[in-house]
Amino acid sequence: MNTKQHTIQKSVSLTGIGLHTGKPVTMTFLPAKINHGYKFQRTDIETQPVINADADLVVDTSRGTTLEMEGARVHTVEHVLAALVGLEIDNVLIQLDAPEPPIMDGSAIKFIEALEEAGIEEQNALRNFFEIPESIFYRNEKEKIEVAALPLDTYRVTVMVDYNSSILGSQHASLNHIADFKQEIGASRTFCFLHELDALFKAGLIKGGDLDNAIVLVDKPVDNYELERLAKMLGKPKVEVKEEGILNNAELRFRNEPARHKLLDIIGDLALVGRPLKAQILAARPGHTSNVAFAKKLKAAIRKMRDKEVFTYHPSIPTVLDTTEIANMLPHRYPFLLIDRIFHLDEQMVAGVKNVTINDYFFQGHFPNNPVMPGVLQVEGMAQTGGILALNTVPDPENYWTYFLRIDNCRFRKMVIPGDTLVYKATLIAPIKRGIVKMKGQAFVNGEVVCEADLTASIVKKDS
Repeated sequence: MNTKQHTIQKSVSLTGIGLHTGKPVTMTFLPAKINHGYKFQRTDIETQPVINADADLVVDTSRGTTLEMEGARVHTVEHVLAALVGLEIDNVLIQLDAPEPPIMDGSAIKFIEALEEAGIEEQNALRNFFEIPESIFYRNEKEKIEVAALPLDTYRVTVMVDYNSSILGSQHASLNHIADFKQEIGASRTFCFLHELDALFKAGLIKGGDLDNAIVLVDKPVDNYELERLAKMLGKPKVEVKEEGILNNAELRFRNEPARHKLLDIIGDLALVGRPLKAQILAARPGHTSNVAFAKKLKAAIRKMRDKEVFTYHPSIPTVLDTTEIANMLPHRYPFLLIDRIFHLDEQMVAGVKNVTINDYFFQGHFPNNPVMPGVLQVEGMAQTGGILALNTVPDPENYWTYFLRIDNCRFRKMVIPGDTLVYKATLIAPIKRGIVKMKGQAFVNGEVVCEADLTASIVKKDS
């Protein structure tokens, strides 16, 4: 597995039709900065909103995974995300001029080929893996679904499906090395059973469905009248099938292609955790609903670890943003810029450093014979660090202001004096809605909490 983050070298576009919305769409992958992650942008909407690839933003899992942020939706994101994870690409902006990525051939292979055409570029930052600390389980007794994540120093996925069908019995698929994703999993197409078609059409789904972008499994005898009706439904001159098999007698790309596609789906859905995983994933009869529920469970485990995590700092830790880059994001300047560097930044958390010295201006007047850093400036430094996290959620942070609205539950635990290295940490405690950001802020010296508070901020565009 790659240890450093990667993006693409140049933009690349694909055109097609959305599987469920049936709308024509052009989708463009664009390079993105370190710690940007995966984000979708709806360019067909006047405000061009950006939707984060985040399990907490999932609003529908009806035969696909749909995200919504501030009223803007993106449907069926799993195949695109699986392609990015499979190529170990960390940072990409995905622009769409319609609500849904193109279905292409029903697999991820066209996305993989386009991304490879764009070229993959290493970035000077380490990947922020979530290493499963202990086994995590999800069960749905009614649907007989089980998903588990076990500790492992790499990423492996095994899937079992069982539909109690004569045409599709129990199948297994495994991916032991993520580098094998393109060859082993990427070309596996989406599928459904013939008896599901009517219900899907009536539910307003698969408007862009076609026998060229999905496998339709025939698990019951079909007479000529039914074939004519299906042809009309699918907009085809005619369709045909063996007594039992696949509509139009299409050939499978793999003997266990349905199981492989379910594996593709779970890799795409687990991308919504927001961090690359090191784990053994075992899934029995998974679907999008269970995949997203499990992704949320992994996110909860991450939050729990962060709540317990005490930050110590070492100068050898790579810099994510230096002072100049911080100043490009924040409007603060001397003597009020209170962060020296950012050494961690992802979708949920930021960590930065302030080296406290006797030369800091505030020691001239604040207890000069007993130099103690003012608590209000500790809170300000914590808030500035949180501002970096807030601005990291928009593609053009230079065009936004961050204003703090509230500071709650503030506590000062220990004095901060010259010579201390003050480590700030801010963590999202709720999904961002309508530009409102809620964070838990903490400040550490030598691993001990010296200050903490709940922070609420608003992200405002400069010309609004």
